[in-house]
Amino acid sequence: MTPLRRAVIVDDEPLARERIRTLLADSPDWTVAAECRDGLEAVAVIEREQPDLVFLDIQMPELDGFEVLDALGSTVPAIIFVTAFDEFALRAFEVSAVDYLLKPIDPTRFQRALDRVRTRMSAKVQDASVQLEQLVQLWRARQHLATRFVVRDGGTISFVKVEDVDWIDAAGNYVRLHAAGRAYLVRDTMKAVEARLDPATFVRVHRSAIVNIDRVSALEPYFHGEYVVIMRDGTRLTSSRSHSERLRALLK
Repeated sequence: MTPLRRAVIVDDEPLARERIRTLLADSPDWTVAAECRDGLEAVAVIEREQPDLVFLDIQMPELDGFEVLDALGSTVPAIIFVTAFDEFALRAFEVSAVDYLLKPIDPTRFQRALDRVRTRMSAKVQDASVQLEQLVQLWRARQHLATRFVVRDGGTISFVKVEDVDWIDAAGNYVRLHAAGRAYLVRDTMKAVEARLDPATFVRVHRSAIVNIDRVSALEPYFHGEYVVIMRDGTRLTSSRSHSERLRALLK
């Protein structure tokens, strides 16, 4: 007998959760492991239950759907987003997401989404972390610039305001945010973080470093058009030649 696949439903609307639960009951190979009403609860439940699939609303209290993904890092199951966005955004999601569902959920569309999940699970066509990274990048490209970062420290979730960040550097599979004398690790790429920042305020000075130009104290000429970037906290970073021109332009 094929073991049941386990799903978690995350939505702040009771009727939306009920709709998904009812539709899922028509698929005997699936069971509902848990339901969540907001993003913070979702992170704790997903980590505890380790489901095969999450139906994840995007607009929720505490953490939105994409902040839930940020908090989970790379240990995420298959995701079907539940959205109420325009058709253009939905087409973008369809390029890289496992799938999306548009409220109110159509039963035929729901079963098609489940079929896609089954196909990807059985064939293992693409690693889930790659799918989600692509989806997050697509979403961020269409949204307003970030106002905060989600930071995990053990079991605690906190936030760092973008305006408080002095500079950012790469740290293996993470980026490290430097703010008010403290450092915070966020599981993300430099490219993805840079895309979320206001280019009028933050500039890439090296492939491994981004600075808040309002926190730059001075520039010292270095070799071949490069600079030593001196931050207000005393940190000294070396700009690469390919990034120095934009740095000069922003500081004029």
